Amino acid sequence: DGRNKEPITLPVKFPLVLAQGVEGIAVGLATKILPHNFCEVIDAAIKYLKGRKVELFPDFQTGGMVDVTNYTEGKRGGKVKVRCIIEELDKKSLIIRDVPFGITVTQLCESITKANDAGKIKIKKMTEFTGKNVEIQIDLAPGISSDITIDALYAFTDCEISISPNACIIEDHKPKFVGVQELLKISVDRTKQLLQRELEIKLNELEDKWHYTSLEKIFFEEKIYKELEQKHETWEKVLLAIEKAFQPFIKKLKRKAITREDILKLTEKPVRRIYKLDIDELNNQIKGLEDDIKQVKYDLANLIDYAVAYYENLLKKFGKGRERKTEIKQFDVIQAKSVAIANIKIYANFADGFIGTGLKKDELVAEVSDLDDIIAFTKGGIMKVVKVSDKVFIGKDIIHAAVFQKADERTTYNVI
Repeated sequence: DGRNKEPITLPVKFPLVLAQGVEGIAVGLATKILPHNFCEVIDAAIKYLKGRKVELFPDFQTGGMVDVTNYTEGKRGGKVKVRCIIEELDKKSLIIRDVPFGITVTQLCESITKANDAGKIKIKKMTEFTGKNVEIQIDLAPGISSDITIDALYAFTDCEISISPNACIIEDHKPKFVGVQELLKISVDRTKQLLQRELEIKLNELEDKWHYTSLEKIFFEEKIYKELEQKHETWEKVLLAIEKAFQPFIKKLKRKAITREDILKLTEKPVRRIYKLDIDELNNQIKGLEDDIKQVKYDLANLIDYAVAYYENLLKKFGKGRERKTEIKQFDVIQAKSVAIANIKIYANFADGFIGTGLKKDELVAEVSDLDDIIAFTKGGIMKVVKVSDKVFIGKDIIHAAVFQKADERTTYNVI
């Protein structure tokens, strides 16, 4: 209603940005913090508080697999590869039951259709059965093995994607590039400060309560309330008489002095016949408050243990069912050339020295993919390696032309 200052932000006692991840862009600055596992984030927070080594890797709700070899703590310049899990349903078909992080089922299906139309992969049919869970069935083309098709799907479709994290945060009104470990440390240190503030507020409240309950006990036990029955001239004098009656007991109130508000509050109490039970109840309340004060002071003195217990309680309360969904795995490097479908015919005019896909009236040399290179030798001693194209001149009198096996250790080319 305008009487108090409204907070712009509310403190969070948990590394929310690490658990949920965040992505955004501003003028000349972007951030991309990947989501991490709830339980692992809490375990890491506890390890940090205990002074142990911390390791954190992304975990996606969409499942799949992740290669974190180059994650570099989510800093600028790092990279993770994410794959969906492709299973063999039977000898003739494959099934996909998840999608890589940041990719929709529609995008994944479109990328498979596109790669098939471009001749980069060869599949018979793709059917999508996605309901509550992802389910995409791929029927294999005749004569193409499932292993080759799986590798080709990773190489040419969104079944494998690369994500570049970029952990940029605002601290003290300035952008700062950090790693996930530093981000965790900032968050845990802040949580520790918040827990300390809470304990200090709680201690203050308990001491206020102890002070007033002790006043109440003295008020009834020492029959100070009888001052209300005396014939004082004014209400002010009644209050002064009560204050004077408290003077011998001030030492018992070791925490605070008696204020006018305290006395006014006591006079509002319904004065009735005081039973011993009432005094006993106040004594019990004071003892309970003293135990609570002792505990809060102990927690303040052992703040790290208190923070560890706070995180452990979070894990116990909310950790069930939040286990890791994305499998951490090191991926084999798939050479796109080795899994590309050879569906382009290369022809050569040996006498005139031309090679290309457009020379259909000349001699067929090989069937290649658009990622292959062609090696050719001429009678005059020229050797050339060229890309697959419509027509390219090598040199007159070609004596040999074939697919260039660049990384093949078993092939050696000799020119005399």
